Amino acid sequence: MSTEKKSLGFIGLLQSFTKPFWLASIMELFERWAWYGLFAVLALYLTGSTDEGALGFSHIERGEIMSYVTFILYLLPIVTGAISDKIGYKLSLIIAYVLLAIGYYFMGEVTSYSAVFLMFLVVAVGAAMFKPVASAIITKSTDERNSSFGFGVFYMMVNIGGFFGPLFSAKLRDEYGWKIVFLMAATAIVVNLIIVIFFFKEPNREKNSDSLGKTIWKSLVNIWEALSDMRLTLLLLIMVGFWLMFNQLFYTLPVFIEEWINTRPVYDLFHKILPPIAEFLKNKEGAINPEMIVNLDAFFIVILQMGISMIILKWKPISAMMTGIIIAMIGIGVSFYTNNSLYTVLGILIFAIGEMTSNPKFSDYIAKISPKGKEALYMGTYFLPIAFANLLTKWITGDLYEKYSDKVVIIRRELASRNIEIPEISNGFTKNDFYVEAADKLQMSQEQMTNFLWDTYHPGNIWYIIAGIGMITVIGLLVYNYVIGKKDKVATS
Repeated sequence: MSTEKKSLGFIGLLQSFTKPFWLASIMELFERWAWYGLFAVLALYLTGSTDEGALGFSHIERGEIMSYVTFILYLLPIVTGAISDKIGYKLSLIIAYVLLAIGYYFMGEVTSYSAVFLMFLVVAVGAAMFKPVASAIITKSTDERNSSFGFGVFYMMVNIGGFFGPLFSAKLRDEYGWKIVFLMAATAIVVNLIIVIFFFKEPNREKNSDSLGKTIWKSLVNIWEALSDMRLTLLLLIMVGFWLMFNQLFYTLPVFIEEWINTRPVYDLFHKILPPIAEFLKNKEGAINPEMIVNLDAFFIVILQMGISMIILKWKPISAMMTGIIIAMIGIGVSFYTNNSLYTVLGILIFAIGEMTSNPKFSDYIAKISPKGKEALYMGTYFLPIAFANLLTKWITGDLYEKYSDKVVIIRRELASRNIEIPEISNGFTKNDFYVEAADKLQMSQEQMTNFLWDTYHPGNIWYIIAGIGMITVIGLLVYNYVIGKKDKVATS
């Protein structure tokens, strides 16, 4: 079989893929374009000043919306995968895209907390319907000759969409305002809807004679069966810590950059090296938007993943996971520790290397500990730690951030120490108005006020909490590896 795979060659491998494979890969690109194009700027949109078209929510409200909804998103595939097997992939995709298009569009139209939460929840249900179907189509469209290469192509599409979505949303919202971001996301999904209606044909699959209720119940029973294996369950619980730390790159860092970090030095550096790229990335203030900075994580993964994968190819999964988490922990610390944007970029690079080292080995280890014939069942638990990490993320990105790092809260603290009062933020007195008024009362420029508050209140210290979670995860893996290794030795002796 390996000889047959080699004989195909690169062109032969590409030609071996079926039409459903390419359609699923293209749809994955557009779906990720829409998701990351919105999610990369969502924190900024939710908490930004209302006079710029954003919503002006508190960080706690932002944390609730982003954490609770994504928790539901990553939990639902346990059920939506079973539903898709029952009703068919084409119908599932149509339902997913209709929900996604409606959710994305109306998220840009509504402004109240409850309405935004509801529309984002519609997006989450649509995404949860899509996720298992796309992977299932790729699995059914490949065989032993081309499956490894096929999933490589598929995940390349994930990263292409994940990179270009935020790139365009950052540029569009800077030029045309916030609503265009939601319109872009909805348009990308409409493209997928056209593809699935007119070009996609239902692939051959086993017909499920069970009722929908019984199908869902069986999927829940199967997941429970997998979780009865304590080796798997303990690993999943420990890895909640990794994903909790990982989430801060997308939930917290964009807002942190917006409030505390001047990104002009990054623009100046790019302008010296690649002037056309720098001009494309530049915003109206002559700097670079926070989502562009954070999006470098996807860029680094696109260009470095193959090399990192070769380096760690023979590493033991647990060792690679621990090493990767330590590297990511250093990266997150560098990103938050200073208000120098060049260090922020360096931190994101280090974090990306840690992510590339640990995350693939997590999947690899689950596959290795899966009993023969139950690989798919065990892999179905992969999203569980991601789901619960998203649920817990609200505590860091909402409560703790507002307490220790929120610029508005810190300004009020400083003003209170000087017995200075200014109005509460409202529709008539926006967050930008608040910053201007505060700087005036403190007799400083905006930049002087930001630097003074940074040096006085140290908002970057939130990195100690984030990195501490990473360290607890590493210690958990160390103990897990020791205990499991000891049990394996006893079992084989």
